[in-house]
Amino acid sequence: MAVDMRLPTVKNSMSLSHSAADRKDLVVPGDVITSDTGFMRGHGTYVDEDKLTASVAGEVQRVDKLICVRPLKTRFNGEVGDVVVGRITEVQQKRWKVETNSRLDSVLLLSSVNLPGGELRRRSAEDELTMREYLQEGDLISAEVQSVFSDGALSLHTRSLKYGKLGQGVLVQLSPSLIKRQKTHFHNLPCGASIILGNNGFVWLYPTPGQQEEEAGGFYTSLEPVSLSDREVISRLRNCLLALAAHKVLLYDTSVLYCYESSLQHQVKDVLKPEVMEEIVMLTQQKLLEHES
Repeated sequence: MAVDMRLPTVKNSMSLSHSAADRKDLVVPGDVITSDTGFMRGHGTYVDEDKLTASVAGEVQRVDKLICVRPLKTRFNGEVGDVVVGRITEVQQKRWKVETNSRLDSVLLLSSVNLPGGELRRRSAEDELTMREYLQEGDLISAEVQSVFSDGALSLHTRSLKYGKLGQGVLVQLSPSLIKRQKTHFHNLPCGASIILGNNGFVWLYPTPGQQEEEAGGFYTSLEPVSLSDREVISRLRNCLLALAAHKVLLYDTSVLYCYESSLQHQVKDVLKPEVMEEIVMLTQQKLLEHES
């Protein structure tokens, strides 16, 4: 039986300018946010003896006079325009139910998807009967939040050609609070793979595709074998995502790429070892600080 032995090593001390202990915007339940009575109470707060107090652990956010606490670990609370990656759980009448890491299953209406071939017409009874040919249980999709129902459930759409059914790749499930909001969540990384950073914490890694036929209407999935080099790149990226998530680093294209570059001196299987993970994340944080300054 093979045994993996690791000897203790001297840890290099790396100074990071922003210490978590110095941050005033991080609170735990019971912390007094402010004793000023001029502020409005938002989500994650309550008033105790005329003092605004945090009811959850998270980051304090202020919008004018409104103060709320965004939890560090929570289910996905979607907003209109959010990019999500989800899995079809049920096919119903004129709609699909989608698991998107939120409190309730999201809804993808038949009228909110592109028909194969990009046809623009009303959906007929024939389309309803062939819904499983488009998407069936277990399929992964990328979509955008179109609206939010009164009970908090999300209505999705895949009308743009960049959304639709996902083919070969790896799904990584992380906390939604670690995904940084950006203008675009679809990135083709220079290392040879592409990434979809869903606002709901579901991250999709896949080989960078070639020219895709637009007639597919978002339902085209390539089933060609993925080369060994692409699989190694995707596996390294997956381990980098888990390392960054374990150390609570915000995930966006720059942080993922810096972490990938920092991990190249190690084998893919070694990236998730605790001491290697810590070293890679510290190097990534240093690069991010240098990039920001």
